[in-house]
Amino acid sequence: MNAELLKFRSSGNASEHPQRALENAVVRLLKQKPFYGHLLLGFRRRLAAGPQAVGVTVANGVPILAIDPDHFSDYSPAEQQALLEHGIKHLLHLHPLRGRGVHRLSWDVACDLAINPGIDNLPPAAPRPEQFRLEGGLAAEEYACLLTSHFDTGNLEGEGIGNASRDHGGQYGAGGDQPLPRQAVSPVDNHDIWGEADSTPECLAEQVVRDLVREAHRKAHGEVPEDVMALVQGWLAPPAIPWRQVLRQFIGTAGRIGRQSTWQRQHRRFQHDTPGTRKRRQLNLLVAIDVSESTDEGLLRETFARELLQIARGRDSRITVLYAHSRIRRIDQFRSSQAVAEVVHGGGFTDLRPVFAYAKTMHPLPAAVIYLTDGYGPAPAEMELPTLWVLTPDGRKPVDWGAELRLAAE
Repeated sequence: MNAELLKFRSSGNASEHPQRALENAVVRLLKQKPFYGHLLLGFRRRLAAGPQAVGVTVANGVPILAIDPDHFSDYSPAEQQALLEHGIKHLLHLHPLRGRGVHRLSWDVACDLAINPGIDNLPPAAPRPEQFRLEGGLAAEEYACLLTSHFDTGNLEGEGIGNASRDHGGQYGAGGDQPLPRQAVSPVDNHDIWGEADSTPECLAEQVVRDLVREAHRKAHGEVPEDVMALVQGWLAPPAIPWRQVLRQFIGTAGRIGRQSTWQRQHRRFQHDTPGTRKRRQLNLLVAIDVSESTDEGLLRETFARELLQIARGRDSRITVLYAHSRIRRIDQFRSSQAVAEVVHGGGFTDLRPVFAYAKTMHPLPAAVIYLTDGYGPAPAEMELPTLWVLTPDGRKPVDWGAELRLAAE
């Protein structure tokens, strides 16, 4: 646990006292609710200034904890812990991704109503079902439907808060009721960053959360809070997602290098008033194939190579392929038009570090690293490049960072 805490503490430039507040909150979670604490250690941390102290999302396949240390330190220790638990539950329920196409304020409040009753010590401003005369225990989608009568949803350009009175056909209270003031309905955490989840396909986001849950479950020795037990069991169950789909979505996310405006696509929130955006794509990948004796499974290697080849041929791509065991044995570079499927056999033991050392020397840096391996070998303690561990059926993920994909014959 000490090494993980040091890693978590290493980033950020906040002043000493606010930084200690966050560190102490993480330590309390690790002691009192170790599953939540270990989940939190799997997030990439990012400093953010704003009216809310914390926020979580998935951006480009990476779980993100956005934190304003100064604002966070204004809360009591119990409230700090509750806010972190609140953000974790949003991600466990995939709230940043599930509300696409739903009126923004309705979805923001609905998600809070779905999880807040099960969290103790939240700040008093946290929305609760009884404020809206609604029962507890509903899903976010159910609350979102019930909340449409509370907010003006005539368009998606604003947040649906006005001062027009309701007629007798309204569903919220008597006909003369006024919409609730903003301070009564605003989430206590940062939901604005949920828009960044658009960069991650839902199947890939599910795999990211599944990896987080598996690792936290293992490190907490199976100790899971009762109120999320059923949810966690669902994440621990074998996924029904074909590995080819996850591979394609990871590569598609890695290939996004920017955005350009276009009137040919409608803006998802402002419709006809603002041009939409189209993502510019270029595939620049480093693919590593473990050729040690422990991963000498020719059929799986060939299947993986053929799938990668198909993906590359459909894109403007530049791919560097490393064949390695304890050292790099061979390096191939090709573009999509030159791509050929080839399998190299080797031997010896596995050391995963030389591939990542090579990646750091590349110019430009690869958008992502894909490593086909059984995972049994030393790996770097951390890596900034997005990484997909493509594991053999009996393999294991060697480190906490990176997404996991288990390759299996179909």
